[in-house]
Amino acid sequence: MLTVDHLSKSFGGIHAVQDVGFHIPAGSVYSVIGPNGAGKTTLFNLISGLYTPTAGSVKFEGAEITGIPPHSLARMGISRTFQNLQVCKNLSAIENVMVGAHSRLNSGMFAGMFRFPGIVRSDRACKERAVDLMTQVGCKAYIDAHASAMPYGALKKLEVARALASEPRLLFLDEPAAGLNHTETHDMALLVGELVRLGITVVVVEHDMKLVMNISHRILVLNYGQKLAEGTPEEIRKNPDVIAAYLGGDEDEE
Repeated sequence: MLTVDHLSKSFGGIHAVQDVGFHIPAGSVYSVIGPNGAGKTTLFNLISGLYTPTAGSVKFEGAEITGIPPHSLARMGISRTFQNLQVCKNLSAIENVMVGAHSRLNSGMFAGMFRFPGIVRSDRACKERAVDLMTQVGCKAYIDAHASAMPYGALKKLEVARALASEPRLLFLDEPAAGLNHTETHDMALLVGELVRLGITVVVVEHDMKLVMNISHRILVLNYGQKLAEGTPEEIRKNPDVIAAYLGGDEDEE
């Protein structure tokens, strides 16, 4: 579904991502891990169109998408959440989810001003879909809530619901378990599994290693912007280079 080939990004003299390549099959959970500053979020930003790569290419279902802006990628079926919450606190919870569906809605100032029947039906269907998505991600209790009144854990799920509103086939989750307690993290793991069963390919950046090992089919390890290792959870768990990168080796101590 996704092919990343020799992808690199430099900020001045800093090589944030260096010659990284991998393939993600459809219907899988592919996780990206690494120590702080390894380049994980930069990699996400390159693939999702927030950054333009210095070199390399990204292909989605065989089509070149390198440098395509996020709104165009959303129409193609690629969506994401963010490490830091990007919730519109001046909107209700359900309106936040409806925002995610904007690329799928009828638009036009003239039609909107006069509330043509087609626009009314479209808005009603969008709201009903938002209710379904909030229920699906575990936010049913907050359907009538204002976003500013929701707890942090519920807001993380709300972001997932908003990303799903664009009907993605490929979904990037940037640290979905960050700041969650044990129960909320368990719920997030179950949700990721459910999304895959529904046919959505999920790519995860995450620091919670227990979560990563439980949900992933394959794992990519970055260190100092470079690909350190790639494999199944069992292969990554036993990889001495990965262990050294996280825990430090004798040379690091010296």
